[in-house]
Amino acid sequence: METKKKQRISLSIYFFLAGFCFSTWASRIPTIKTLFDFNEAELGSLLLAMPVSSLIGLPVSGWLVSRFNSRGPLAIASVFFALALYLIGTSGNLVLLIISICVFSFCMRILNIAMNTQAVTLQNNFGKKINGSFHGLWSTGGLTGVGFSTLMLKLNISMPQHLLIVAILTLILAIAAYPFLLENDRAPGGNKLKLGKPDKFILYLGLLVFFAALCEGGMFDWSGVYFKEVIGEEIFTLGYFIFMIFMALSRFFSDFIIEKIGMERTYIISSLLVALGILTVVIFPYFWPAIIGFSMVGLGVAAIIPMTFTLAGTSPKYSAGMAISIIATYGIVGMLLGPPLIGYLADAFSLKLSFLLFIFTGLMLIPVSQLFFRYKKNLENNV
Repeated sequence: METKKKQRISLSIYFFLAGFCFSTWASRIPTIKTLFDFNEAELGSLLLAMPVSSLIGLPVSGWLVSRFNSRGPLAIASVFFALALYLIGTSGNLVLLIISICVFSFCMRILNIAMNTQAVTLQNNFGKKINGSFHGLWSTGGLTGVGFSTLMLKLNISMPQHLLIVAILTLILAIAAYPFLLENDRAPGGNKLKLGKPDKFILYLGLLVFFAALCEGGMFDWSGVYFKEVIGEEIFTLGYFIFMIFMALSRFFSDFIIEKIGMERTYIISSLLVALGILTVVIFPYFWPAIIGFSMVGLGVAAIIPMTFTLAGTSPKYSAGMAISIIATYGIVGMLLGPPLIGYLADAFSLKLSFLLFIFTGLMLIPVSQLFFRYKKNLENNV
């Protein structure tokens, strides 16, 4: 088999495992809420630990992929990522739970930066758009994780046993795929952060990731709780499950769609799908309207981050790894604000009304994307 195909398959395994582990954690949030008897505001505060530690991991991940190849950090982070997931399930008190979540989030940040750096490099090697398929595999892993979590709930498997199974599987597959990862992908230039006036190219892309992450992160952390407490479904993973199904399907077709209609139109369509999906869920808080609404949101958010990371790889100022690391900072801020903000709004008003925040974030993708493409065209015309 051709070397670059082996590299694509091995990297695909890491994207799949990252989604699988993350959705396993997210699908167990309602369980943690019940075990520790959290209210919405307390759960929001707990979820704040994850993006804060992820934000701390950003400069570390940016330094690692710019100083070394991305292969080593990717493999090491995946090992501690799996171990931290298991520790979440065995934490007997709040302090241990917070520490485990912080380690999990810190490793996930290094994992994501290293994976996306490899993905952009591989896409350039293939000479065609394949980044969407990697993120599709992340979503497929997420979908598999939710499905597996649903099975564990049906079989009354305890959370520690559930997370141990996932951690062991992750370690085995990550070690097996490691030898075939892309090597020597450190860029020769653009690896240093340049302080001064904000680069509009990076700023606009960062804002796109910020709004997408705020919505996507909120859906990851609160869709299960919404289905349990607003829709009234006993199998609360269904909302998250349907959201992940349509996000995964959309990501596998996103490269093809982008080729046909272009990135500019894809941002607009994605924005409208998110807003209409959330509006449906809020106005009609019943099973089938919620299923349709969450499906639309999944379709809407799917292409945003893969598209934006692909555009980051074309930065005239930074290497792909550094550009992705900087832009990911905006995403972490979105993750930082989204889930806790939903928790505080839900505590002050109601969980249903708090979801209106996602309509605003979805619609903001339109003006920001228009600003970016206008700026990009001006840059190209001035070259």
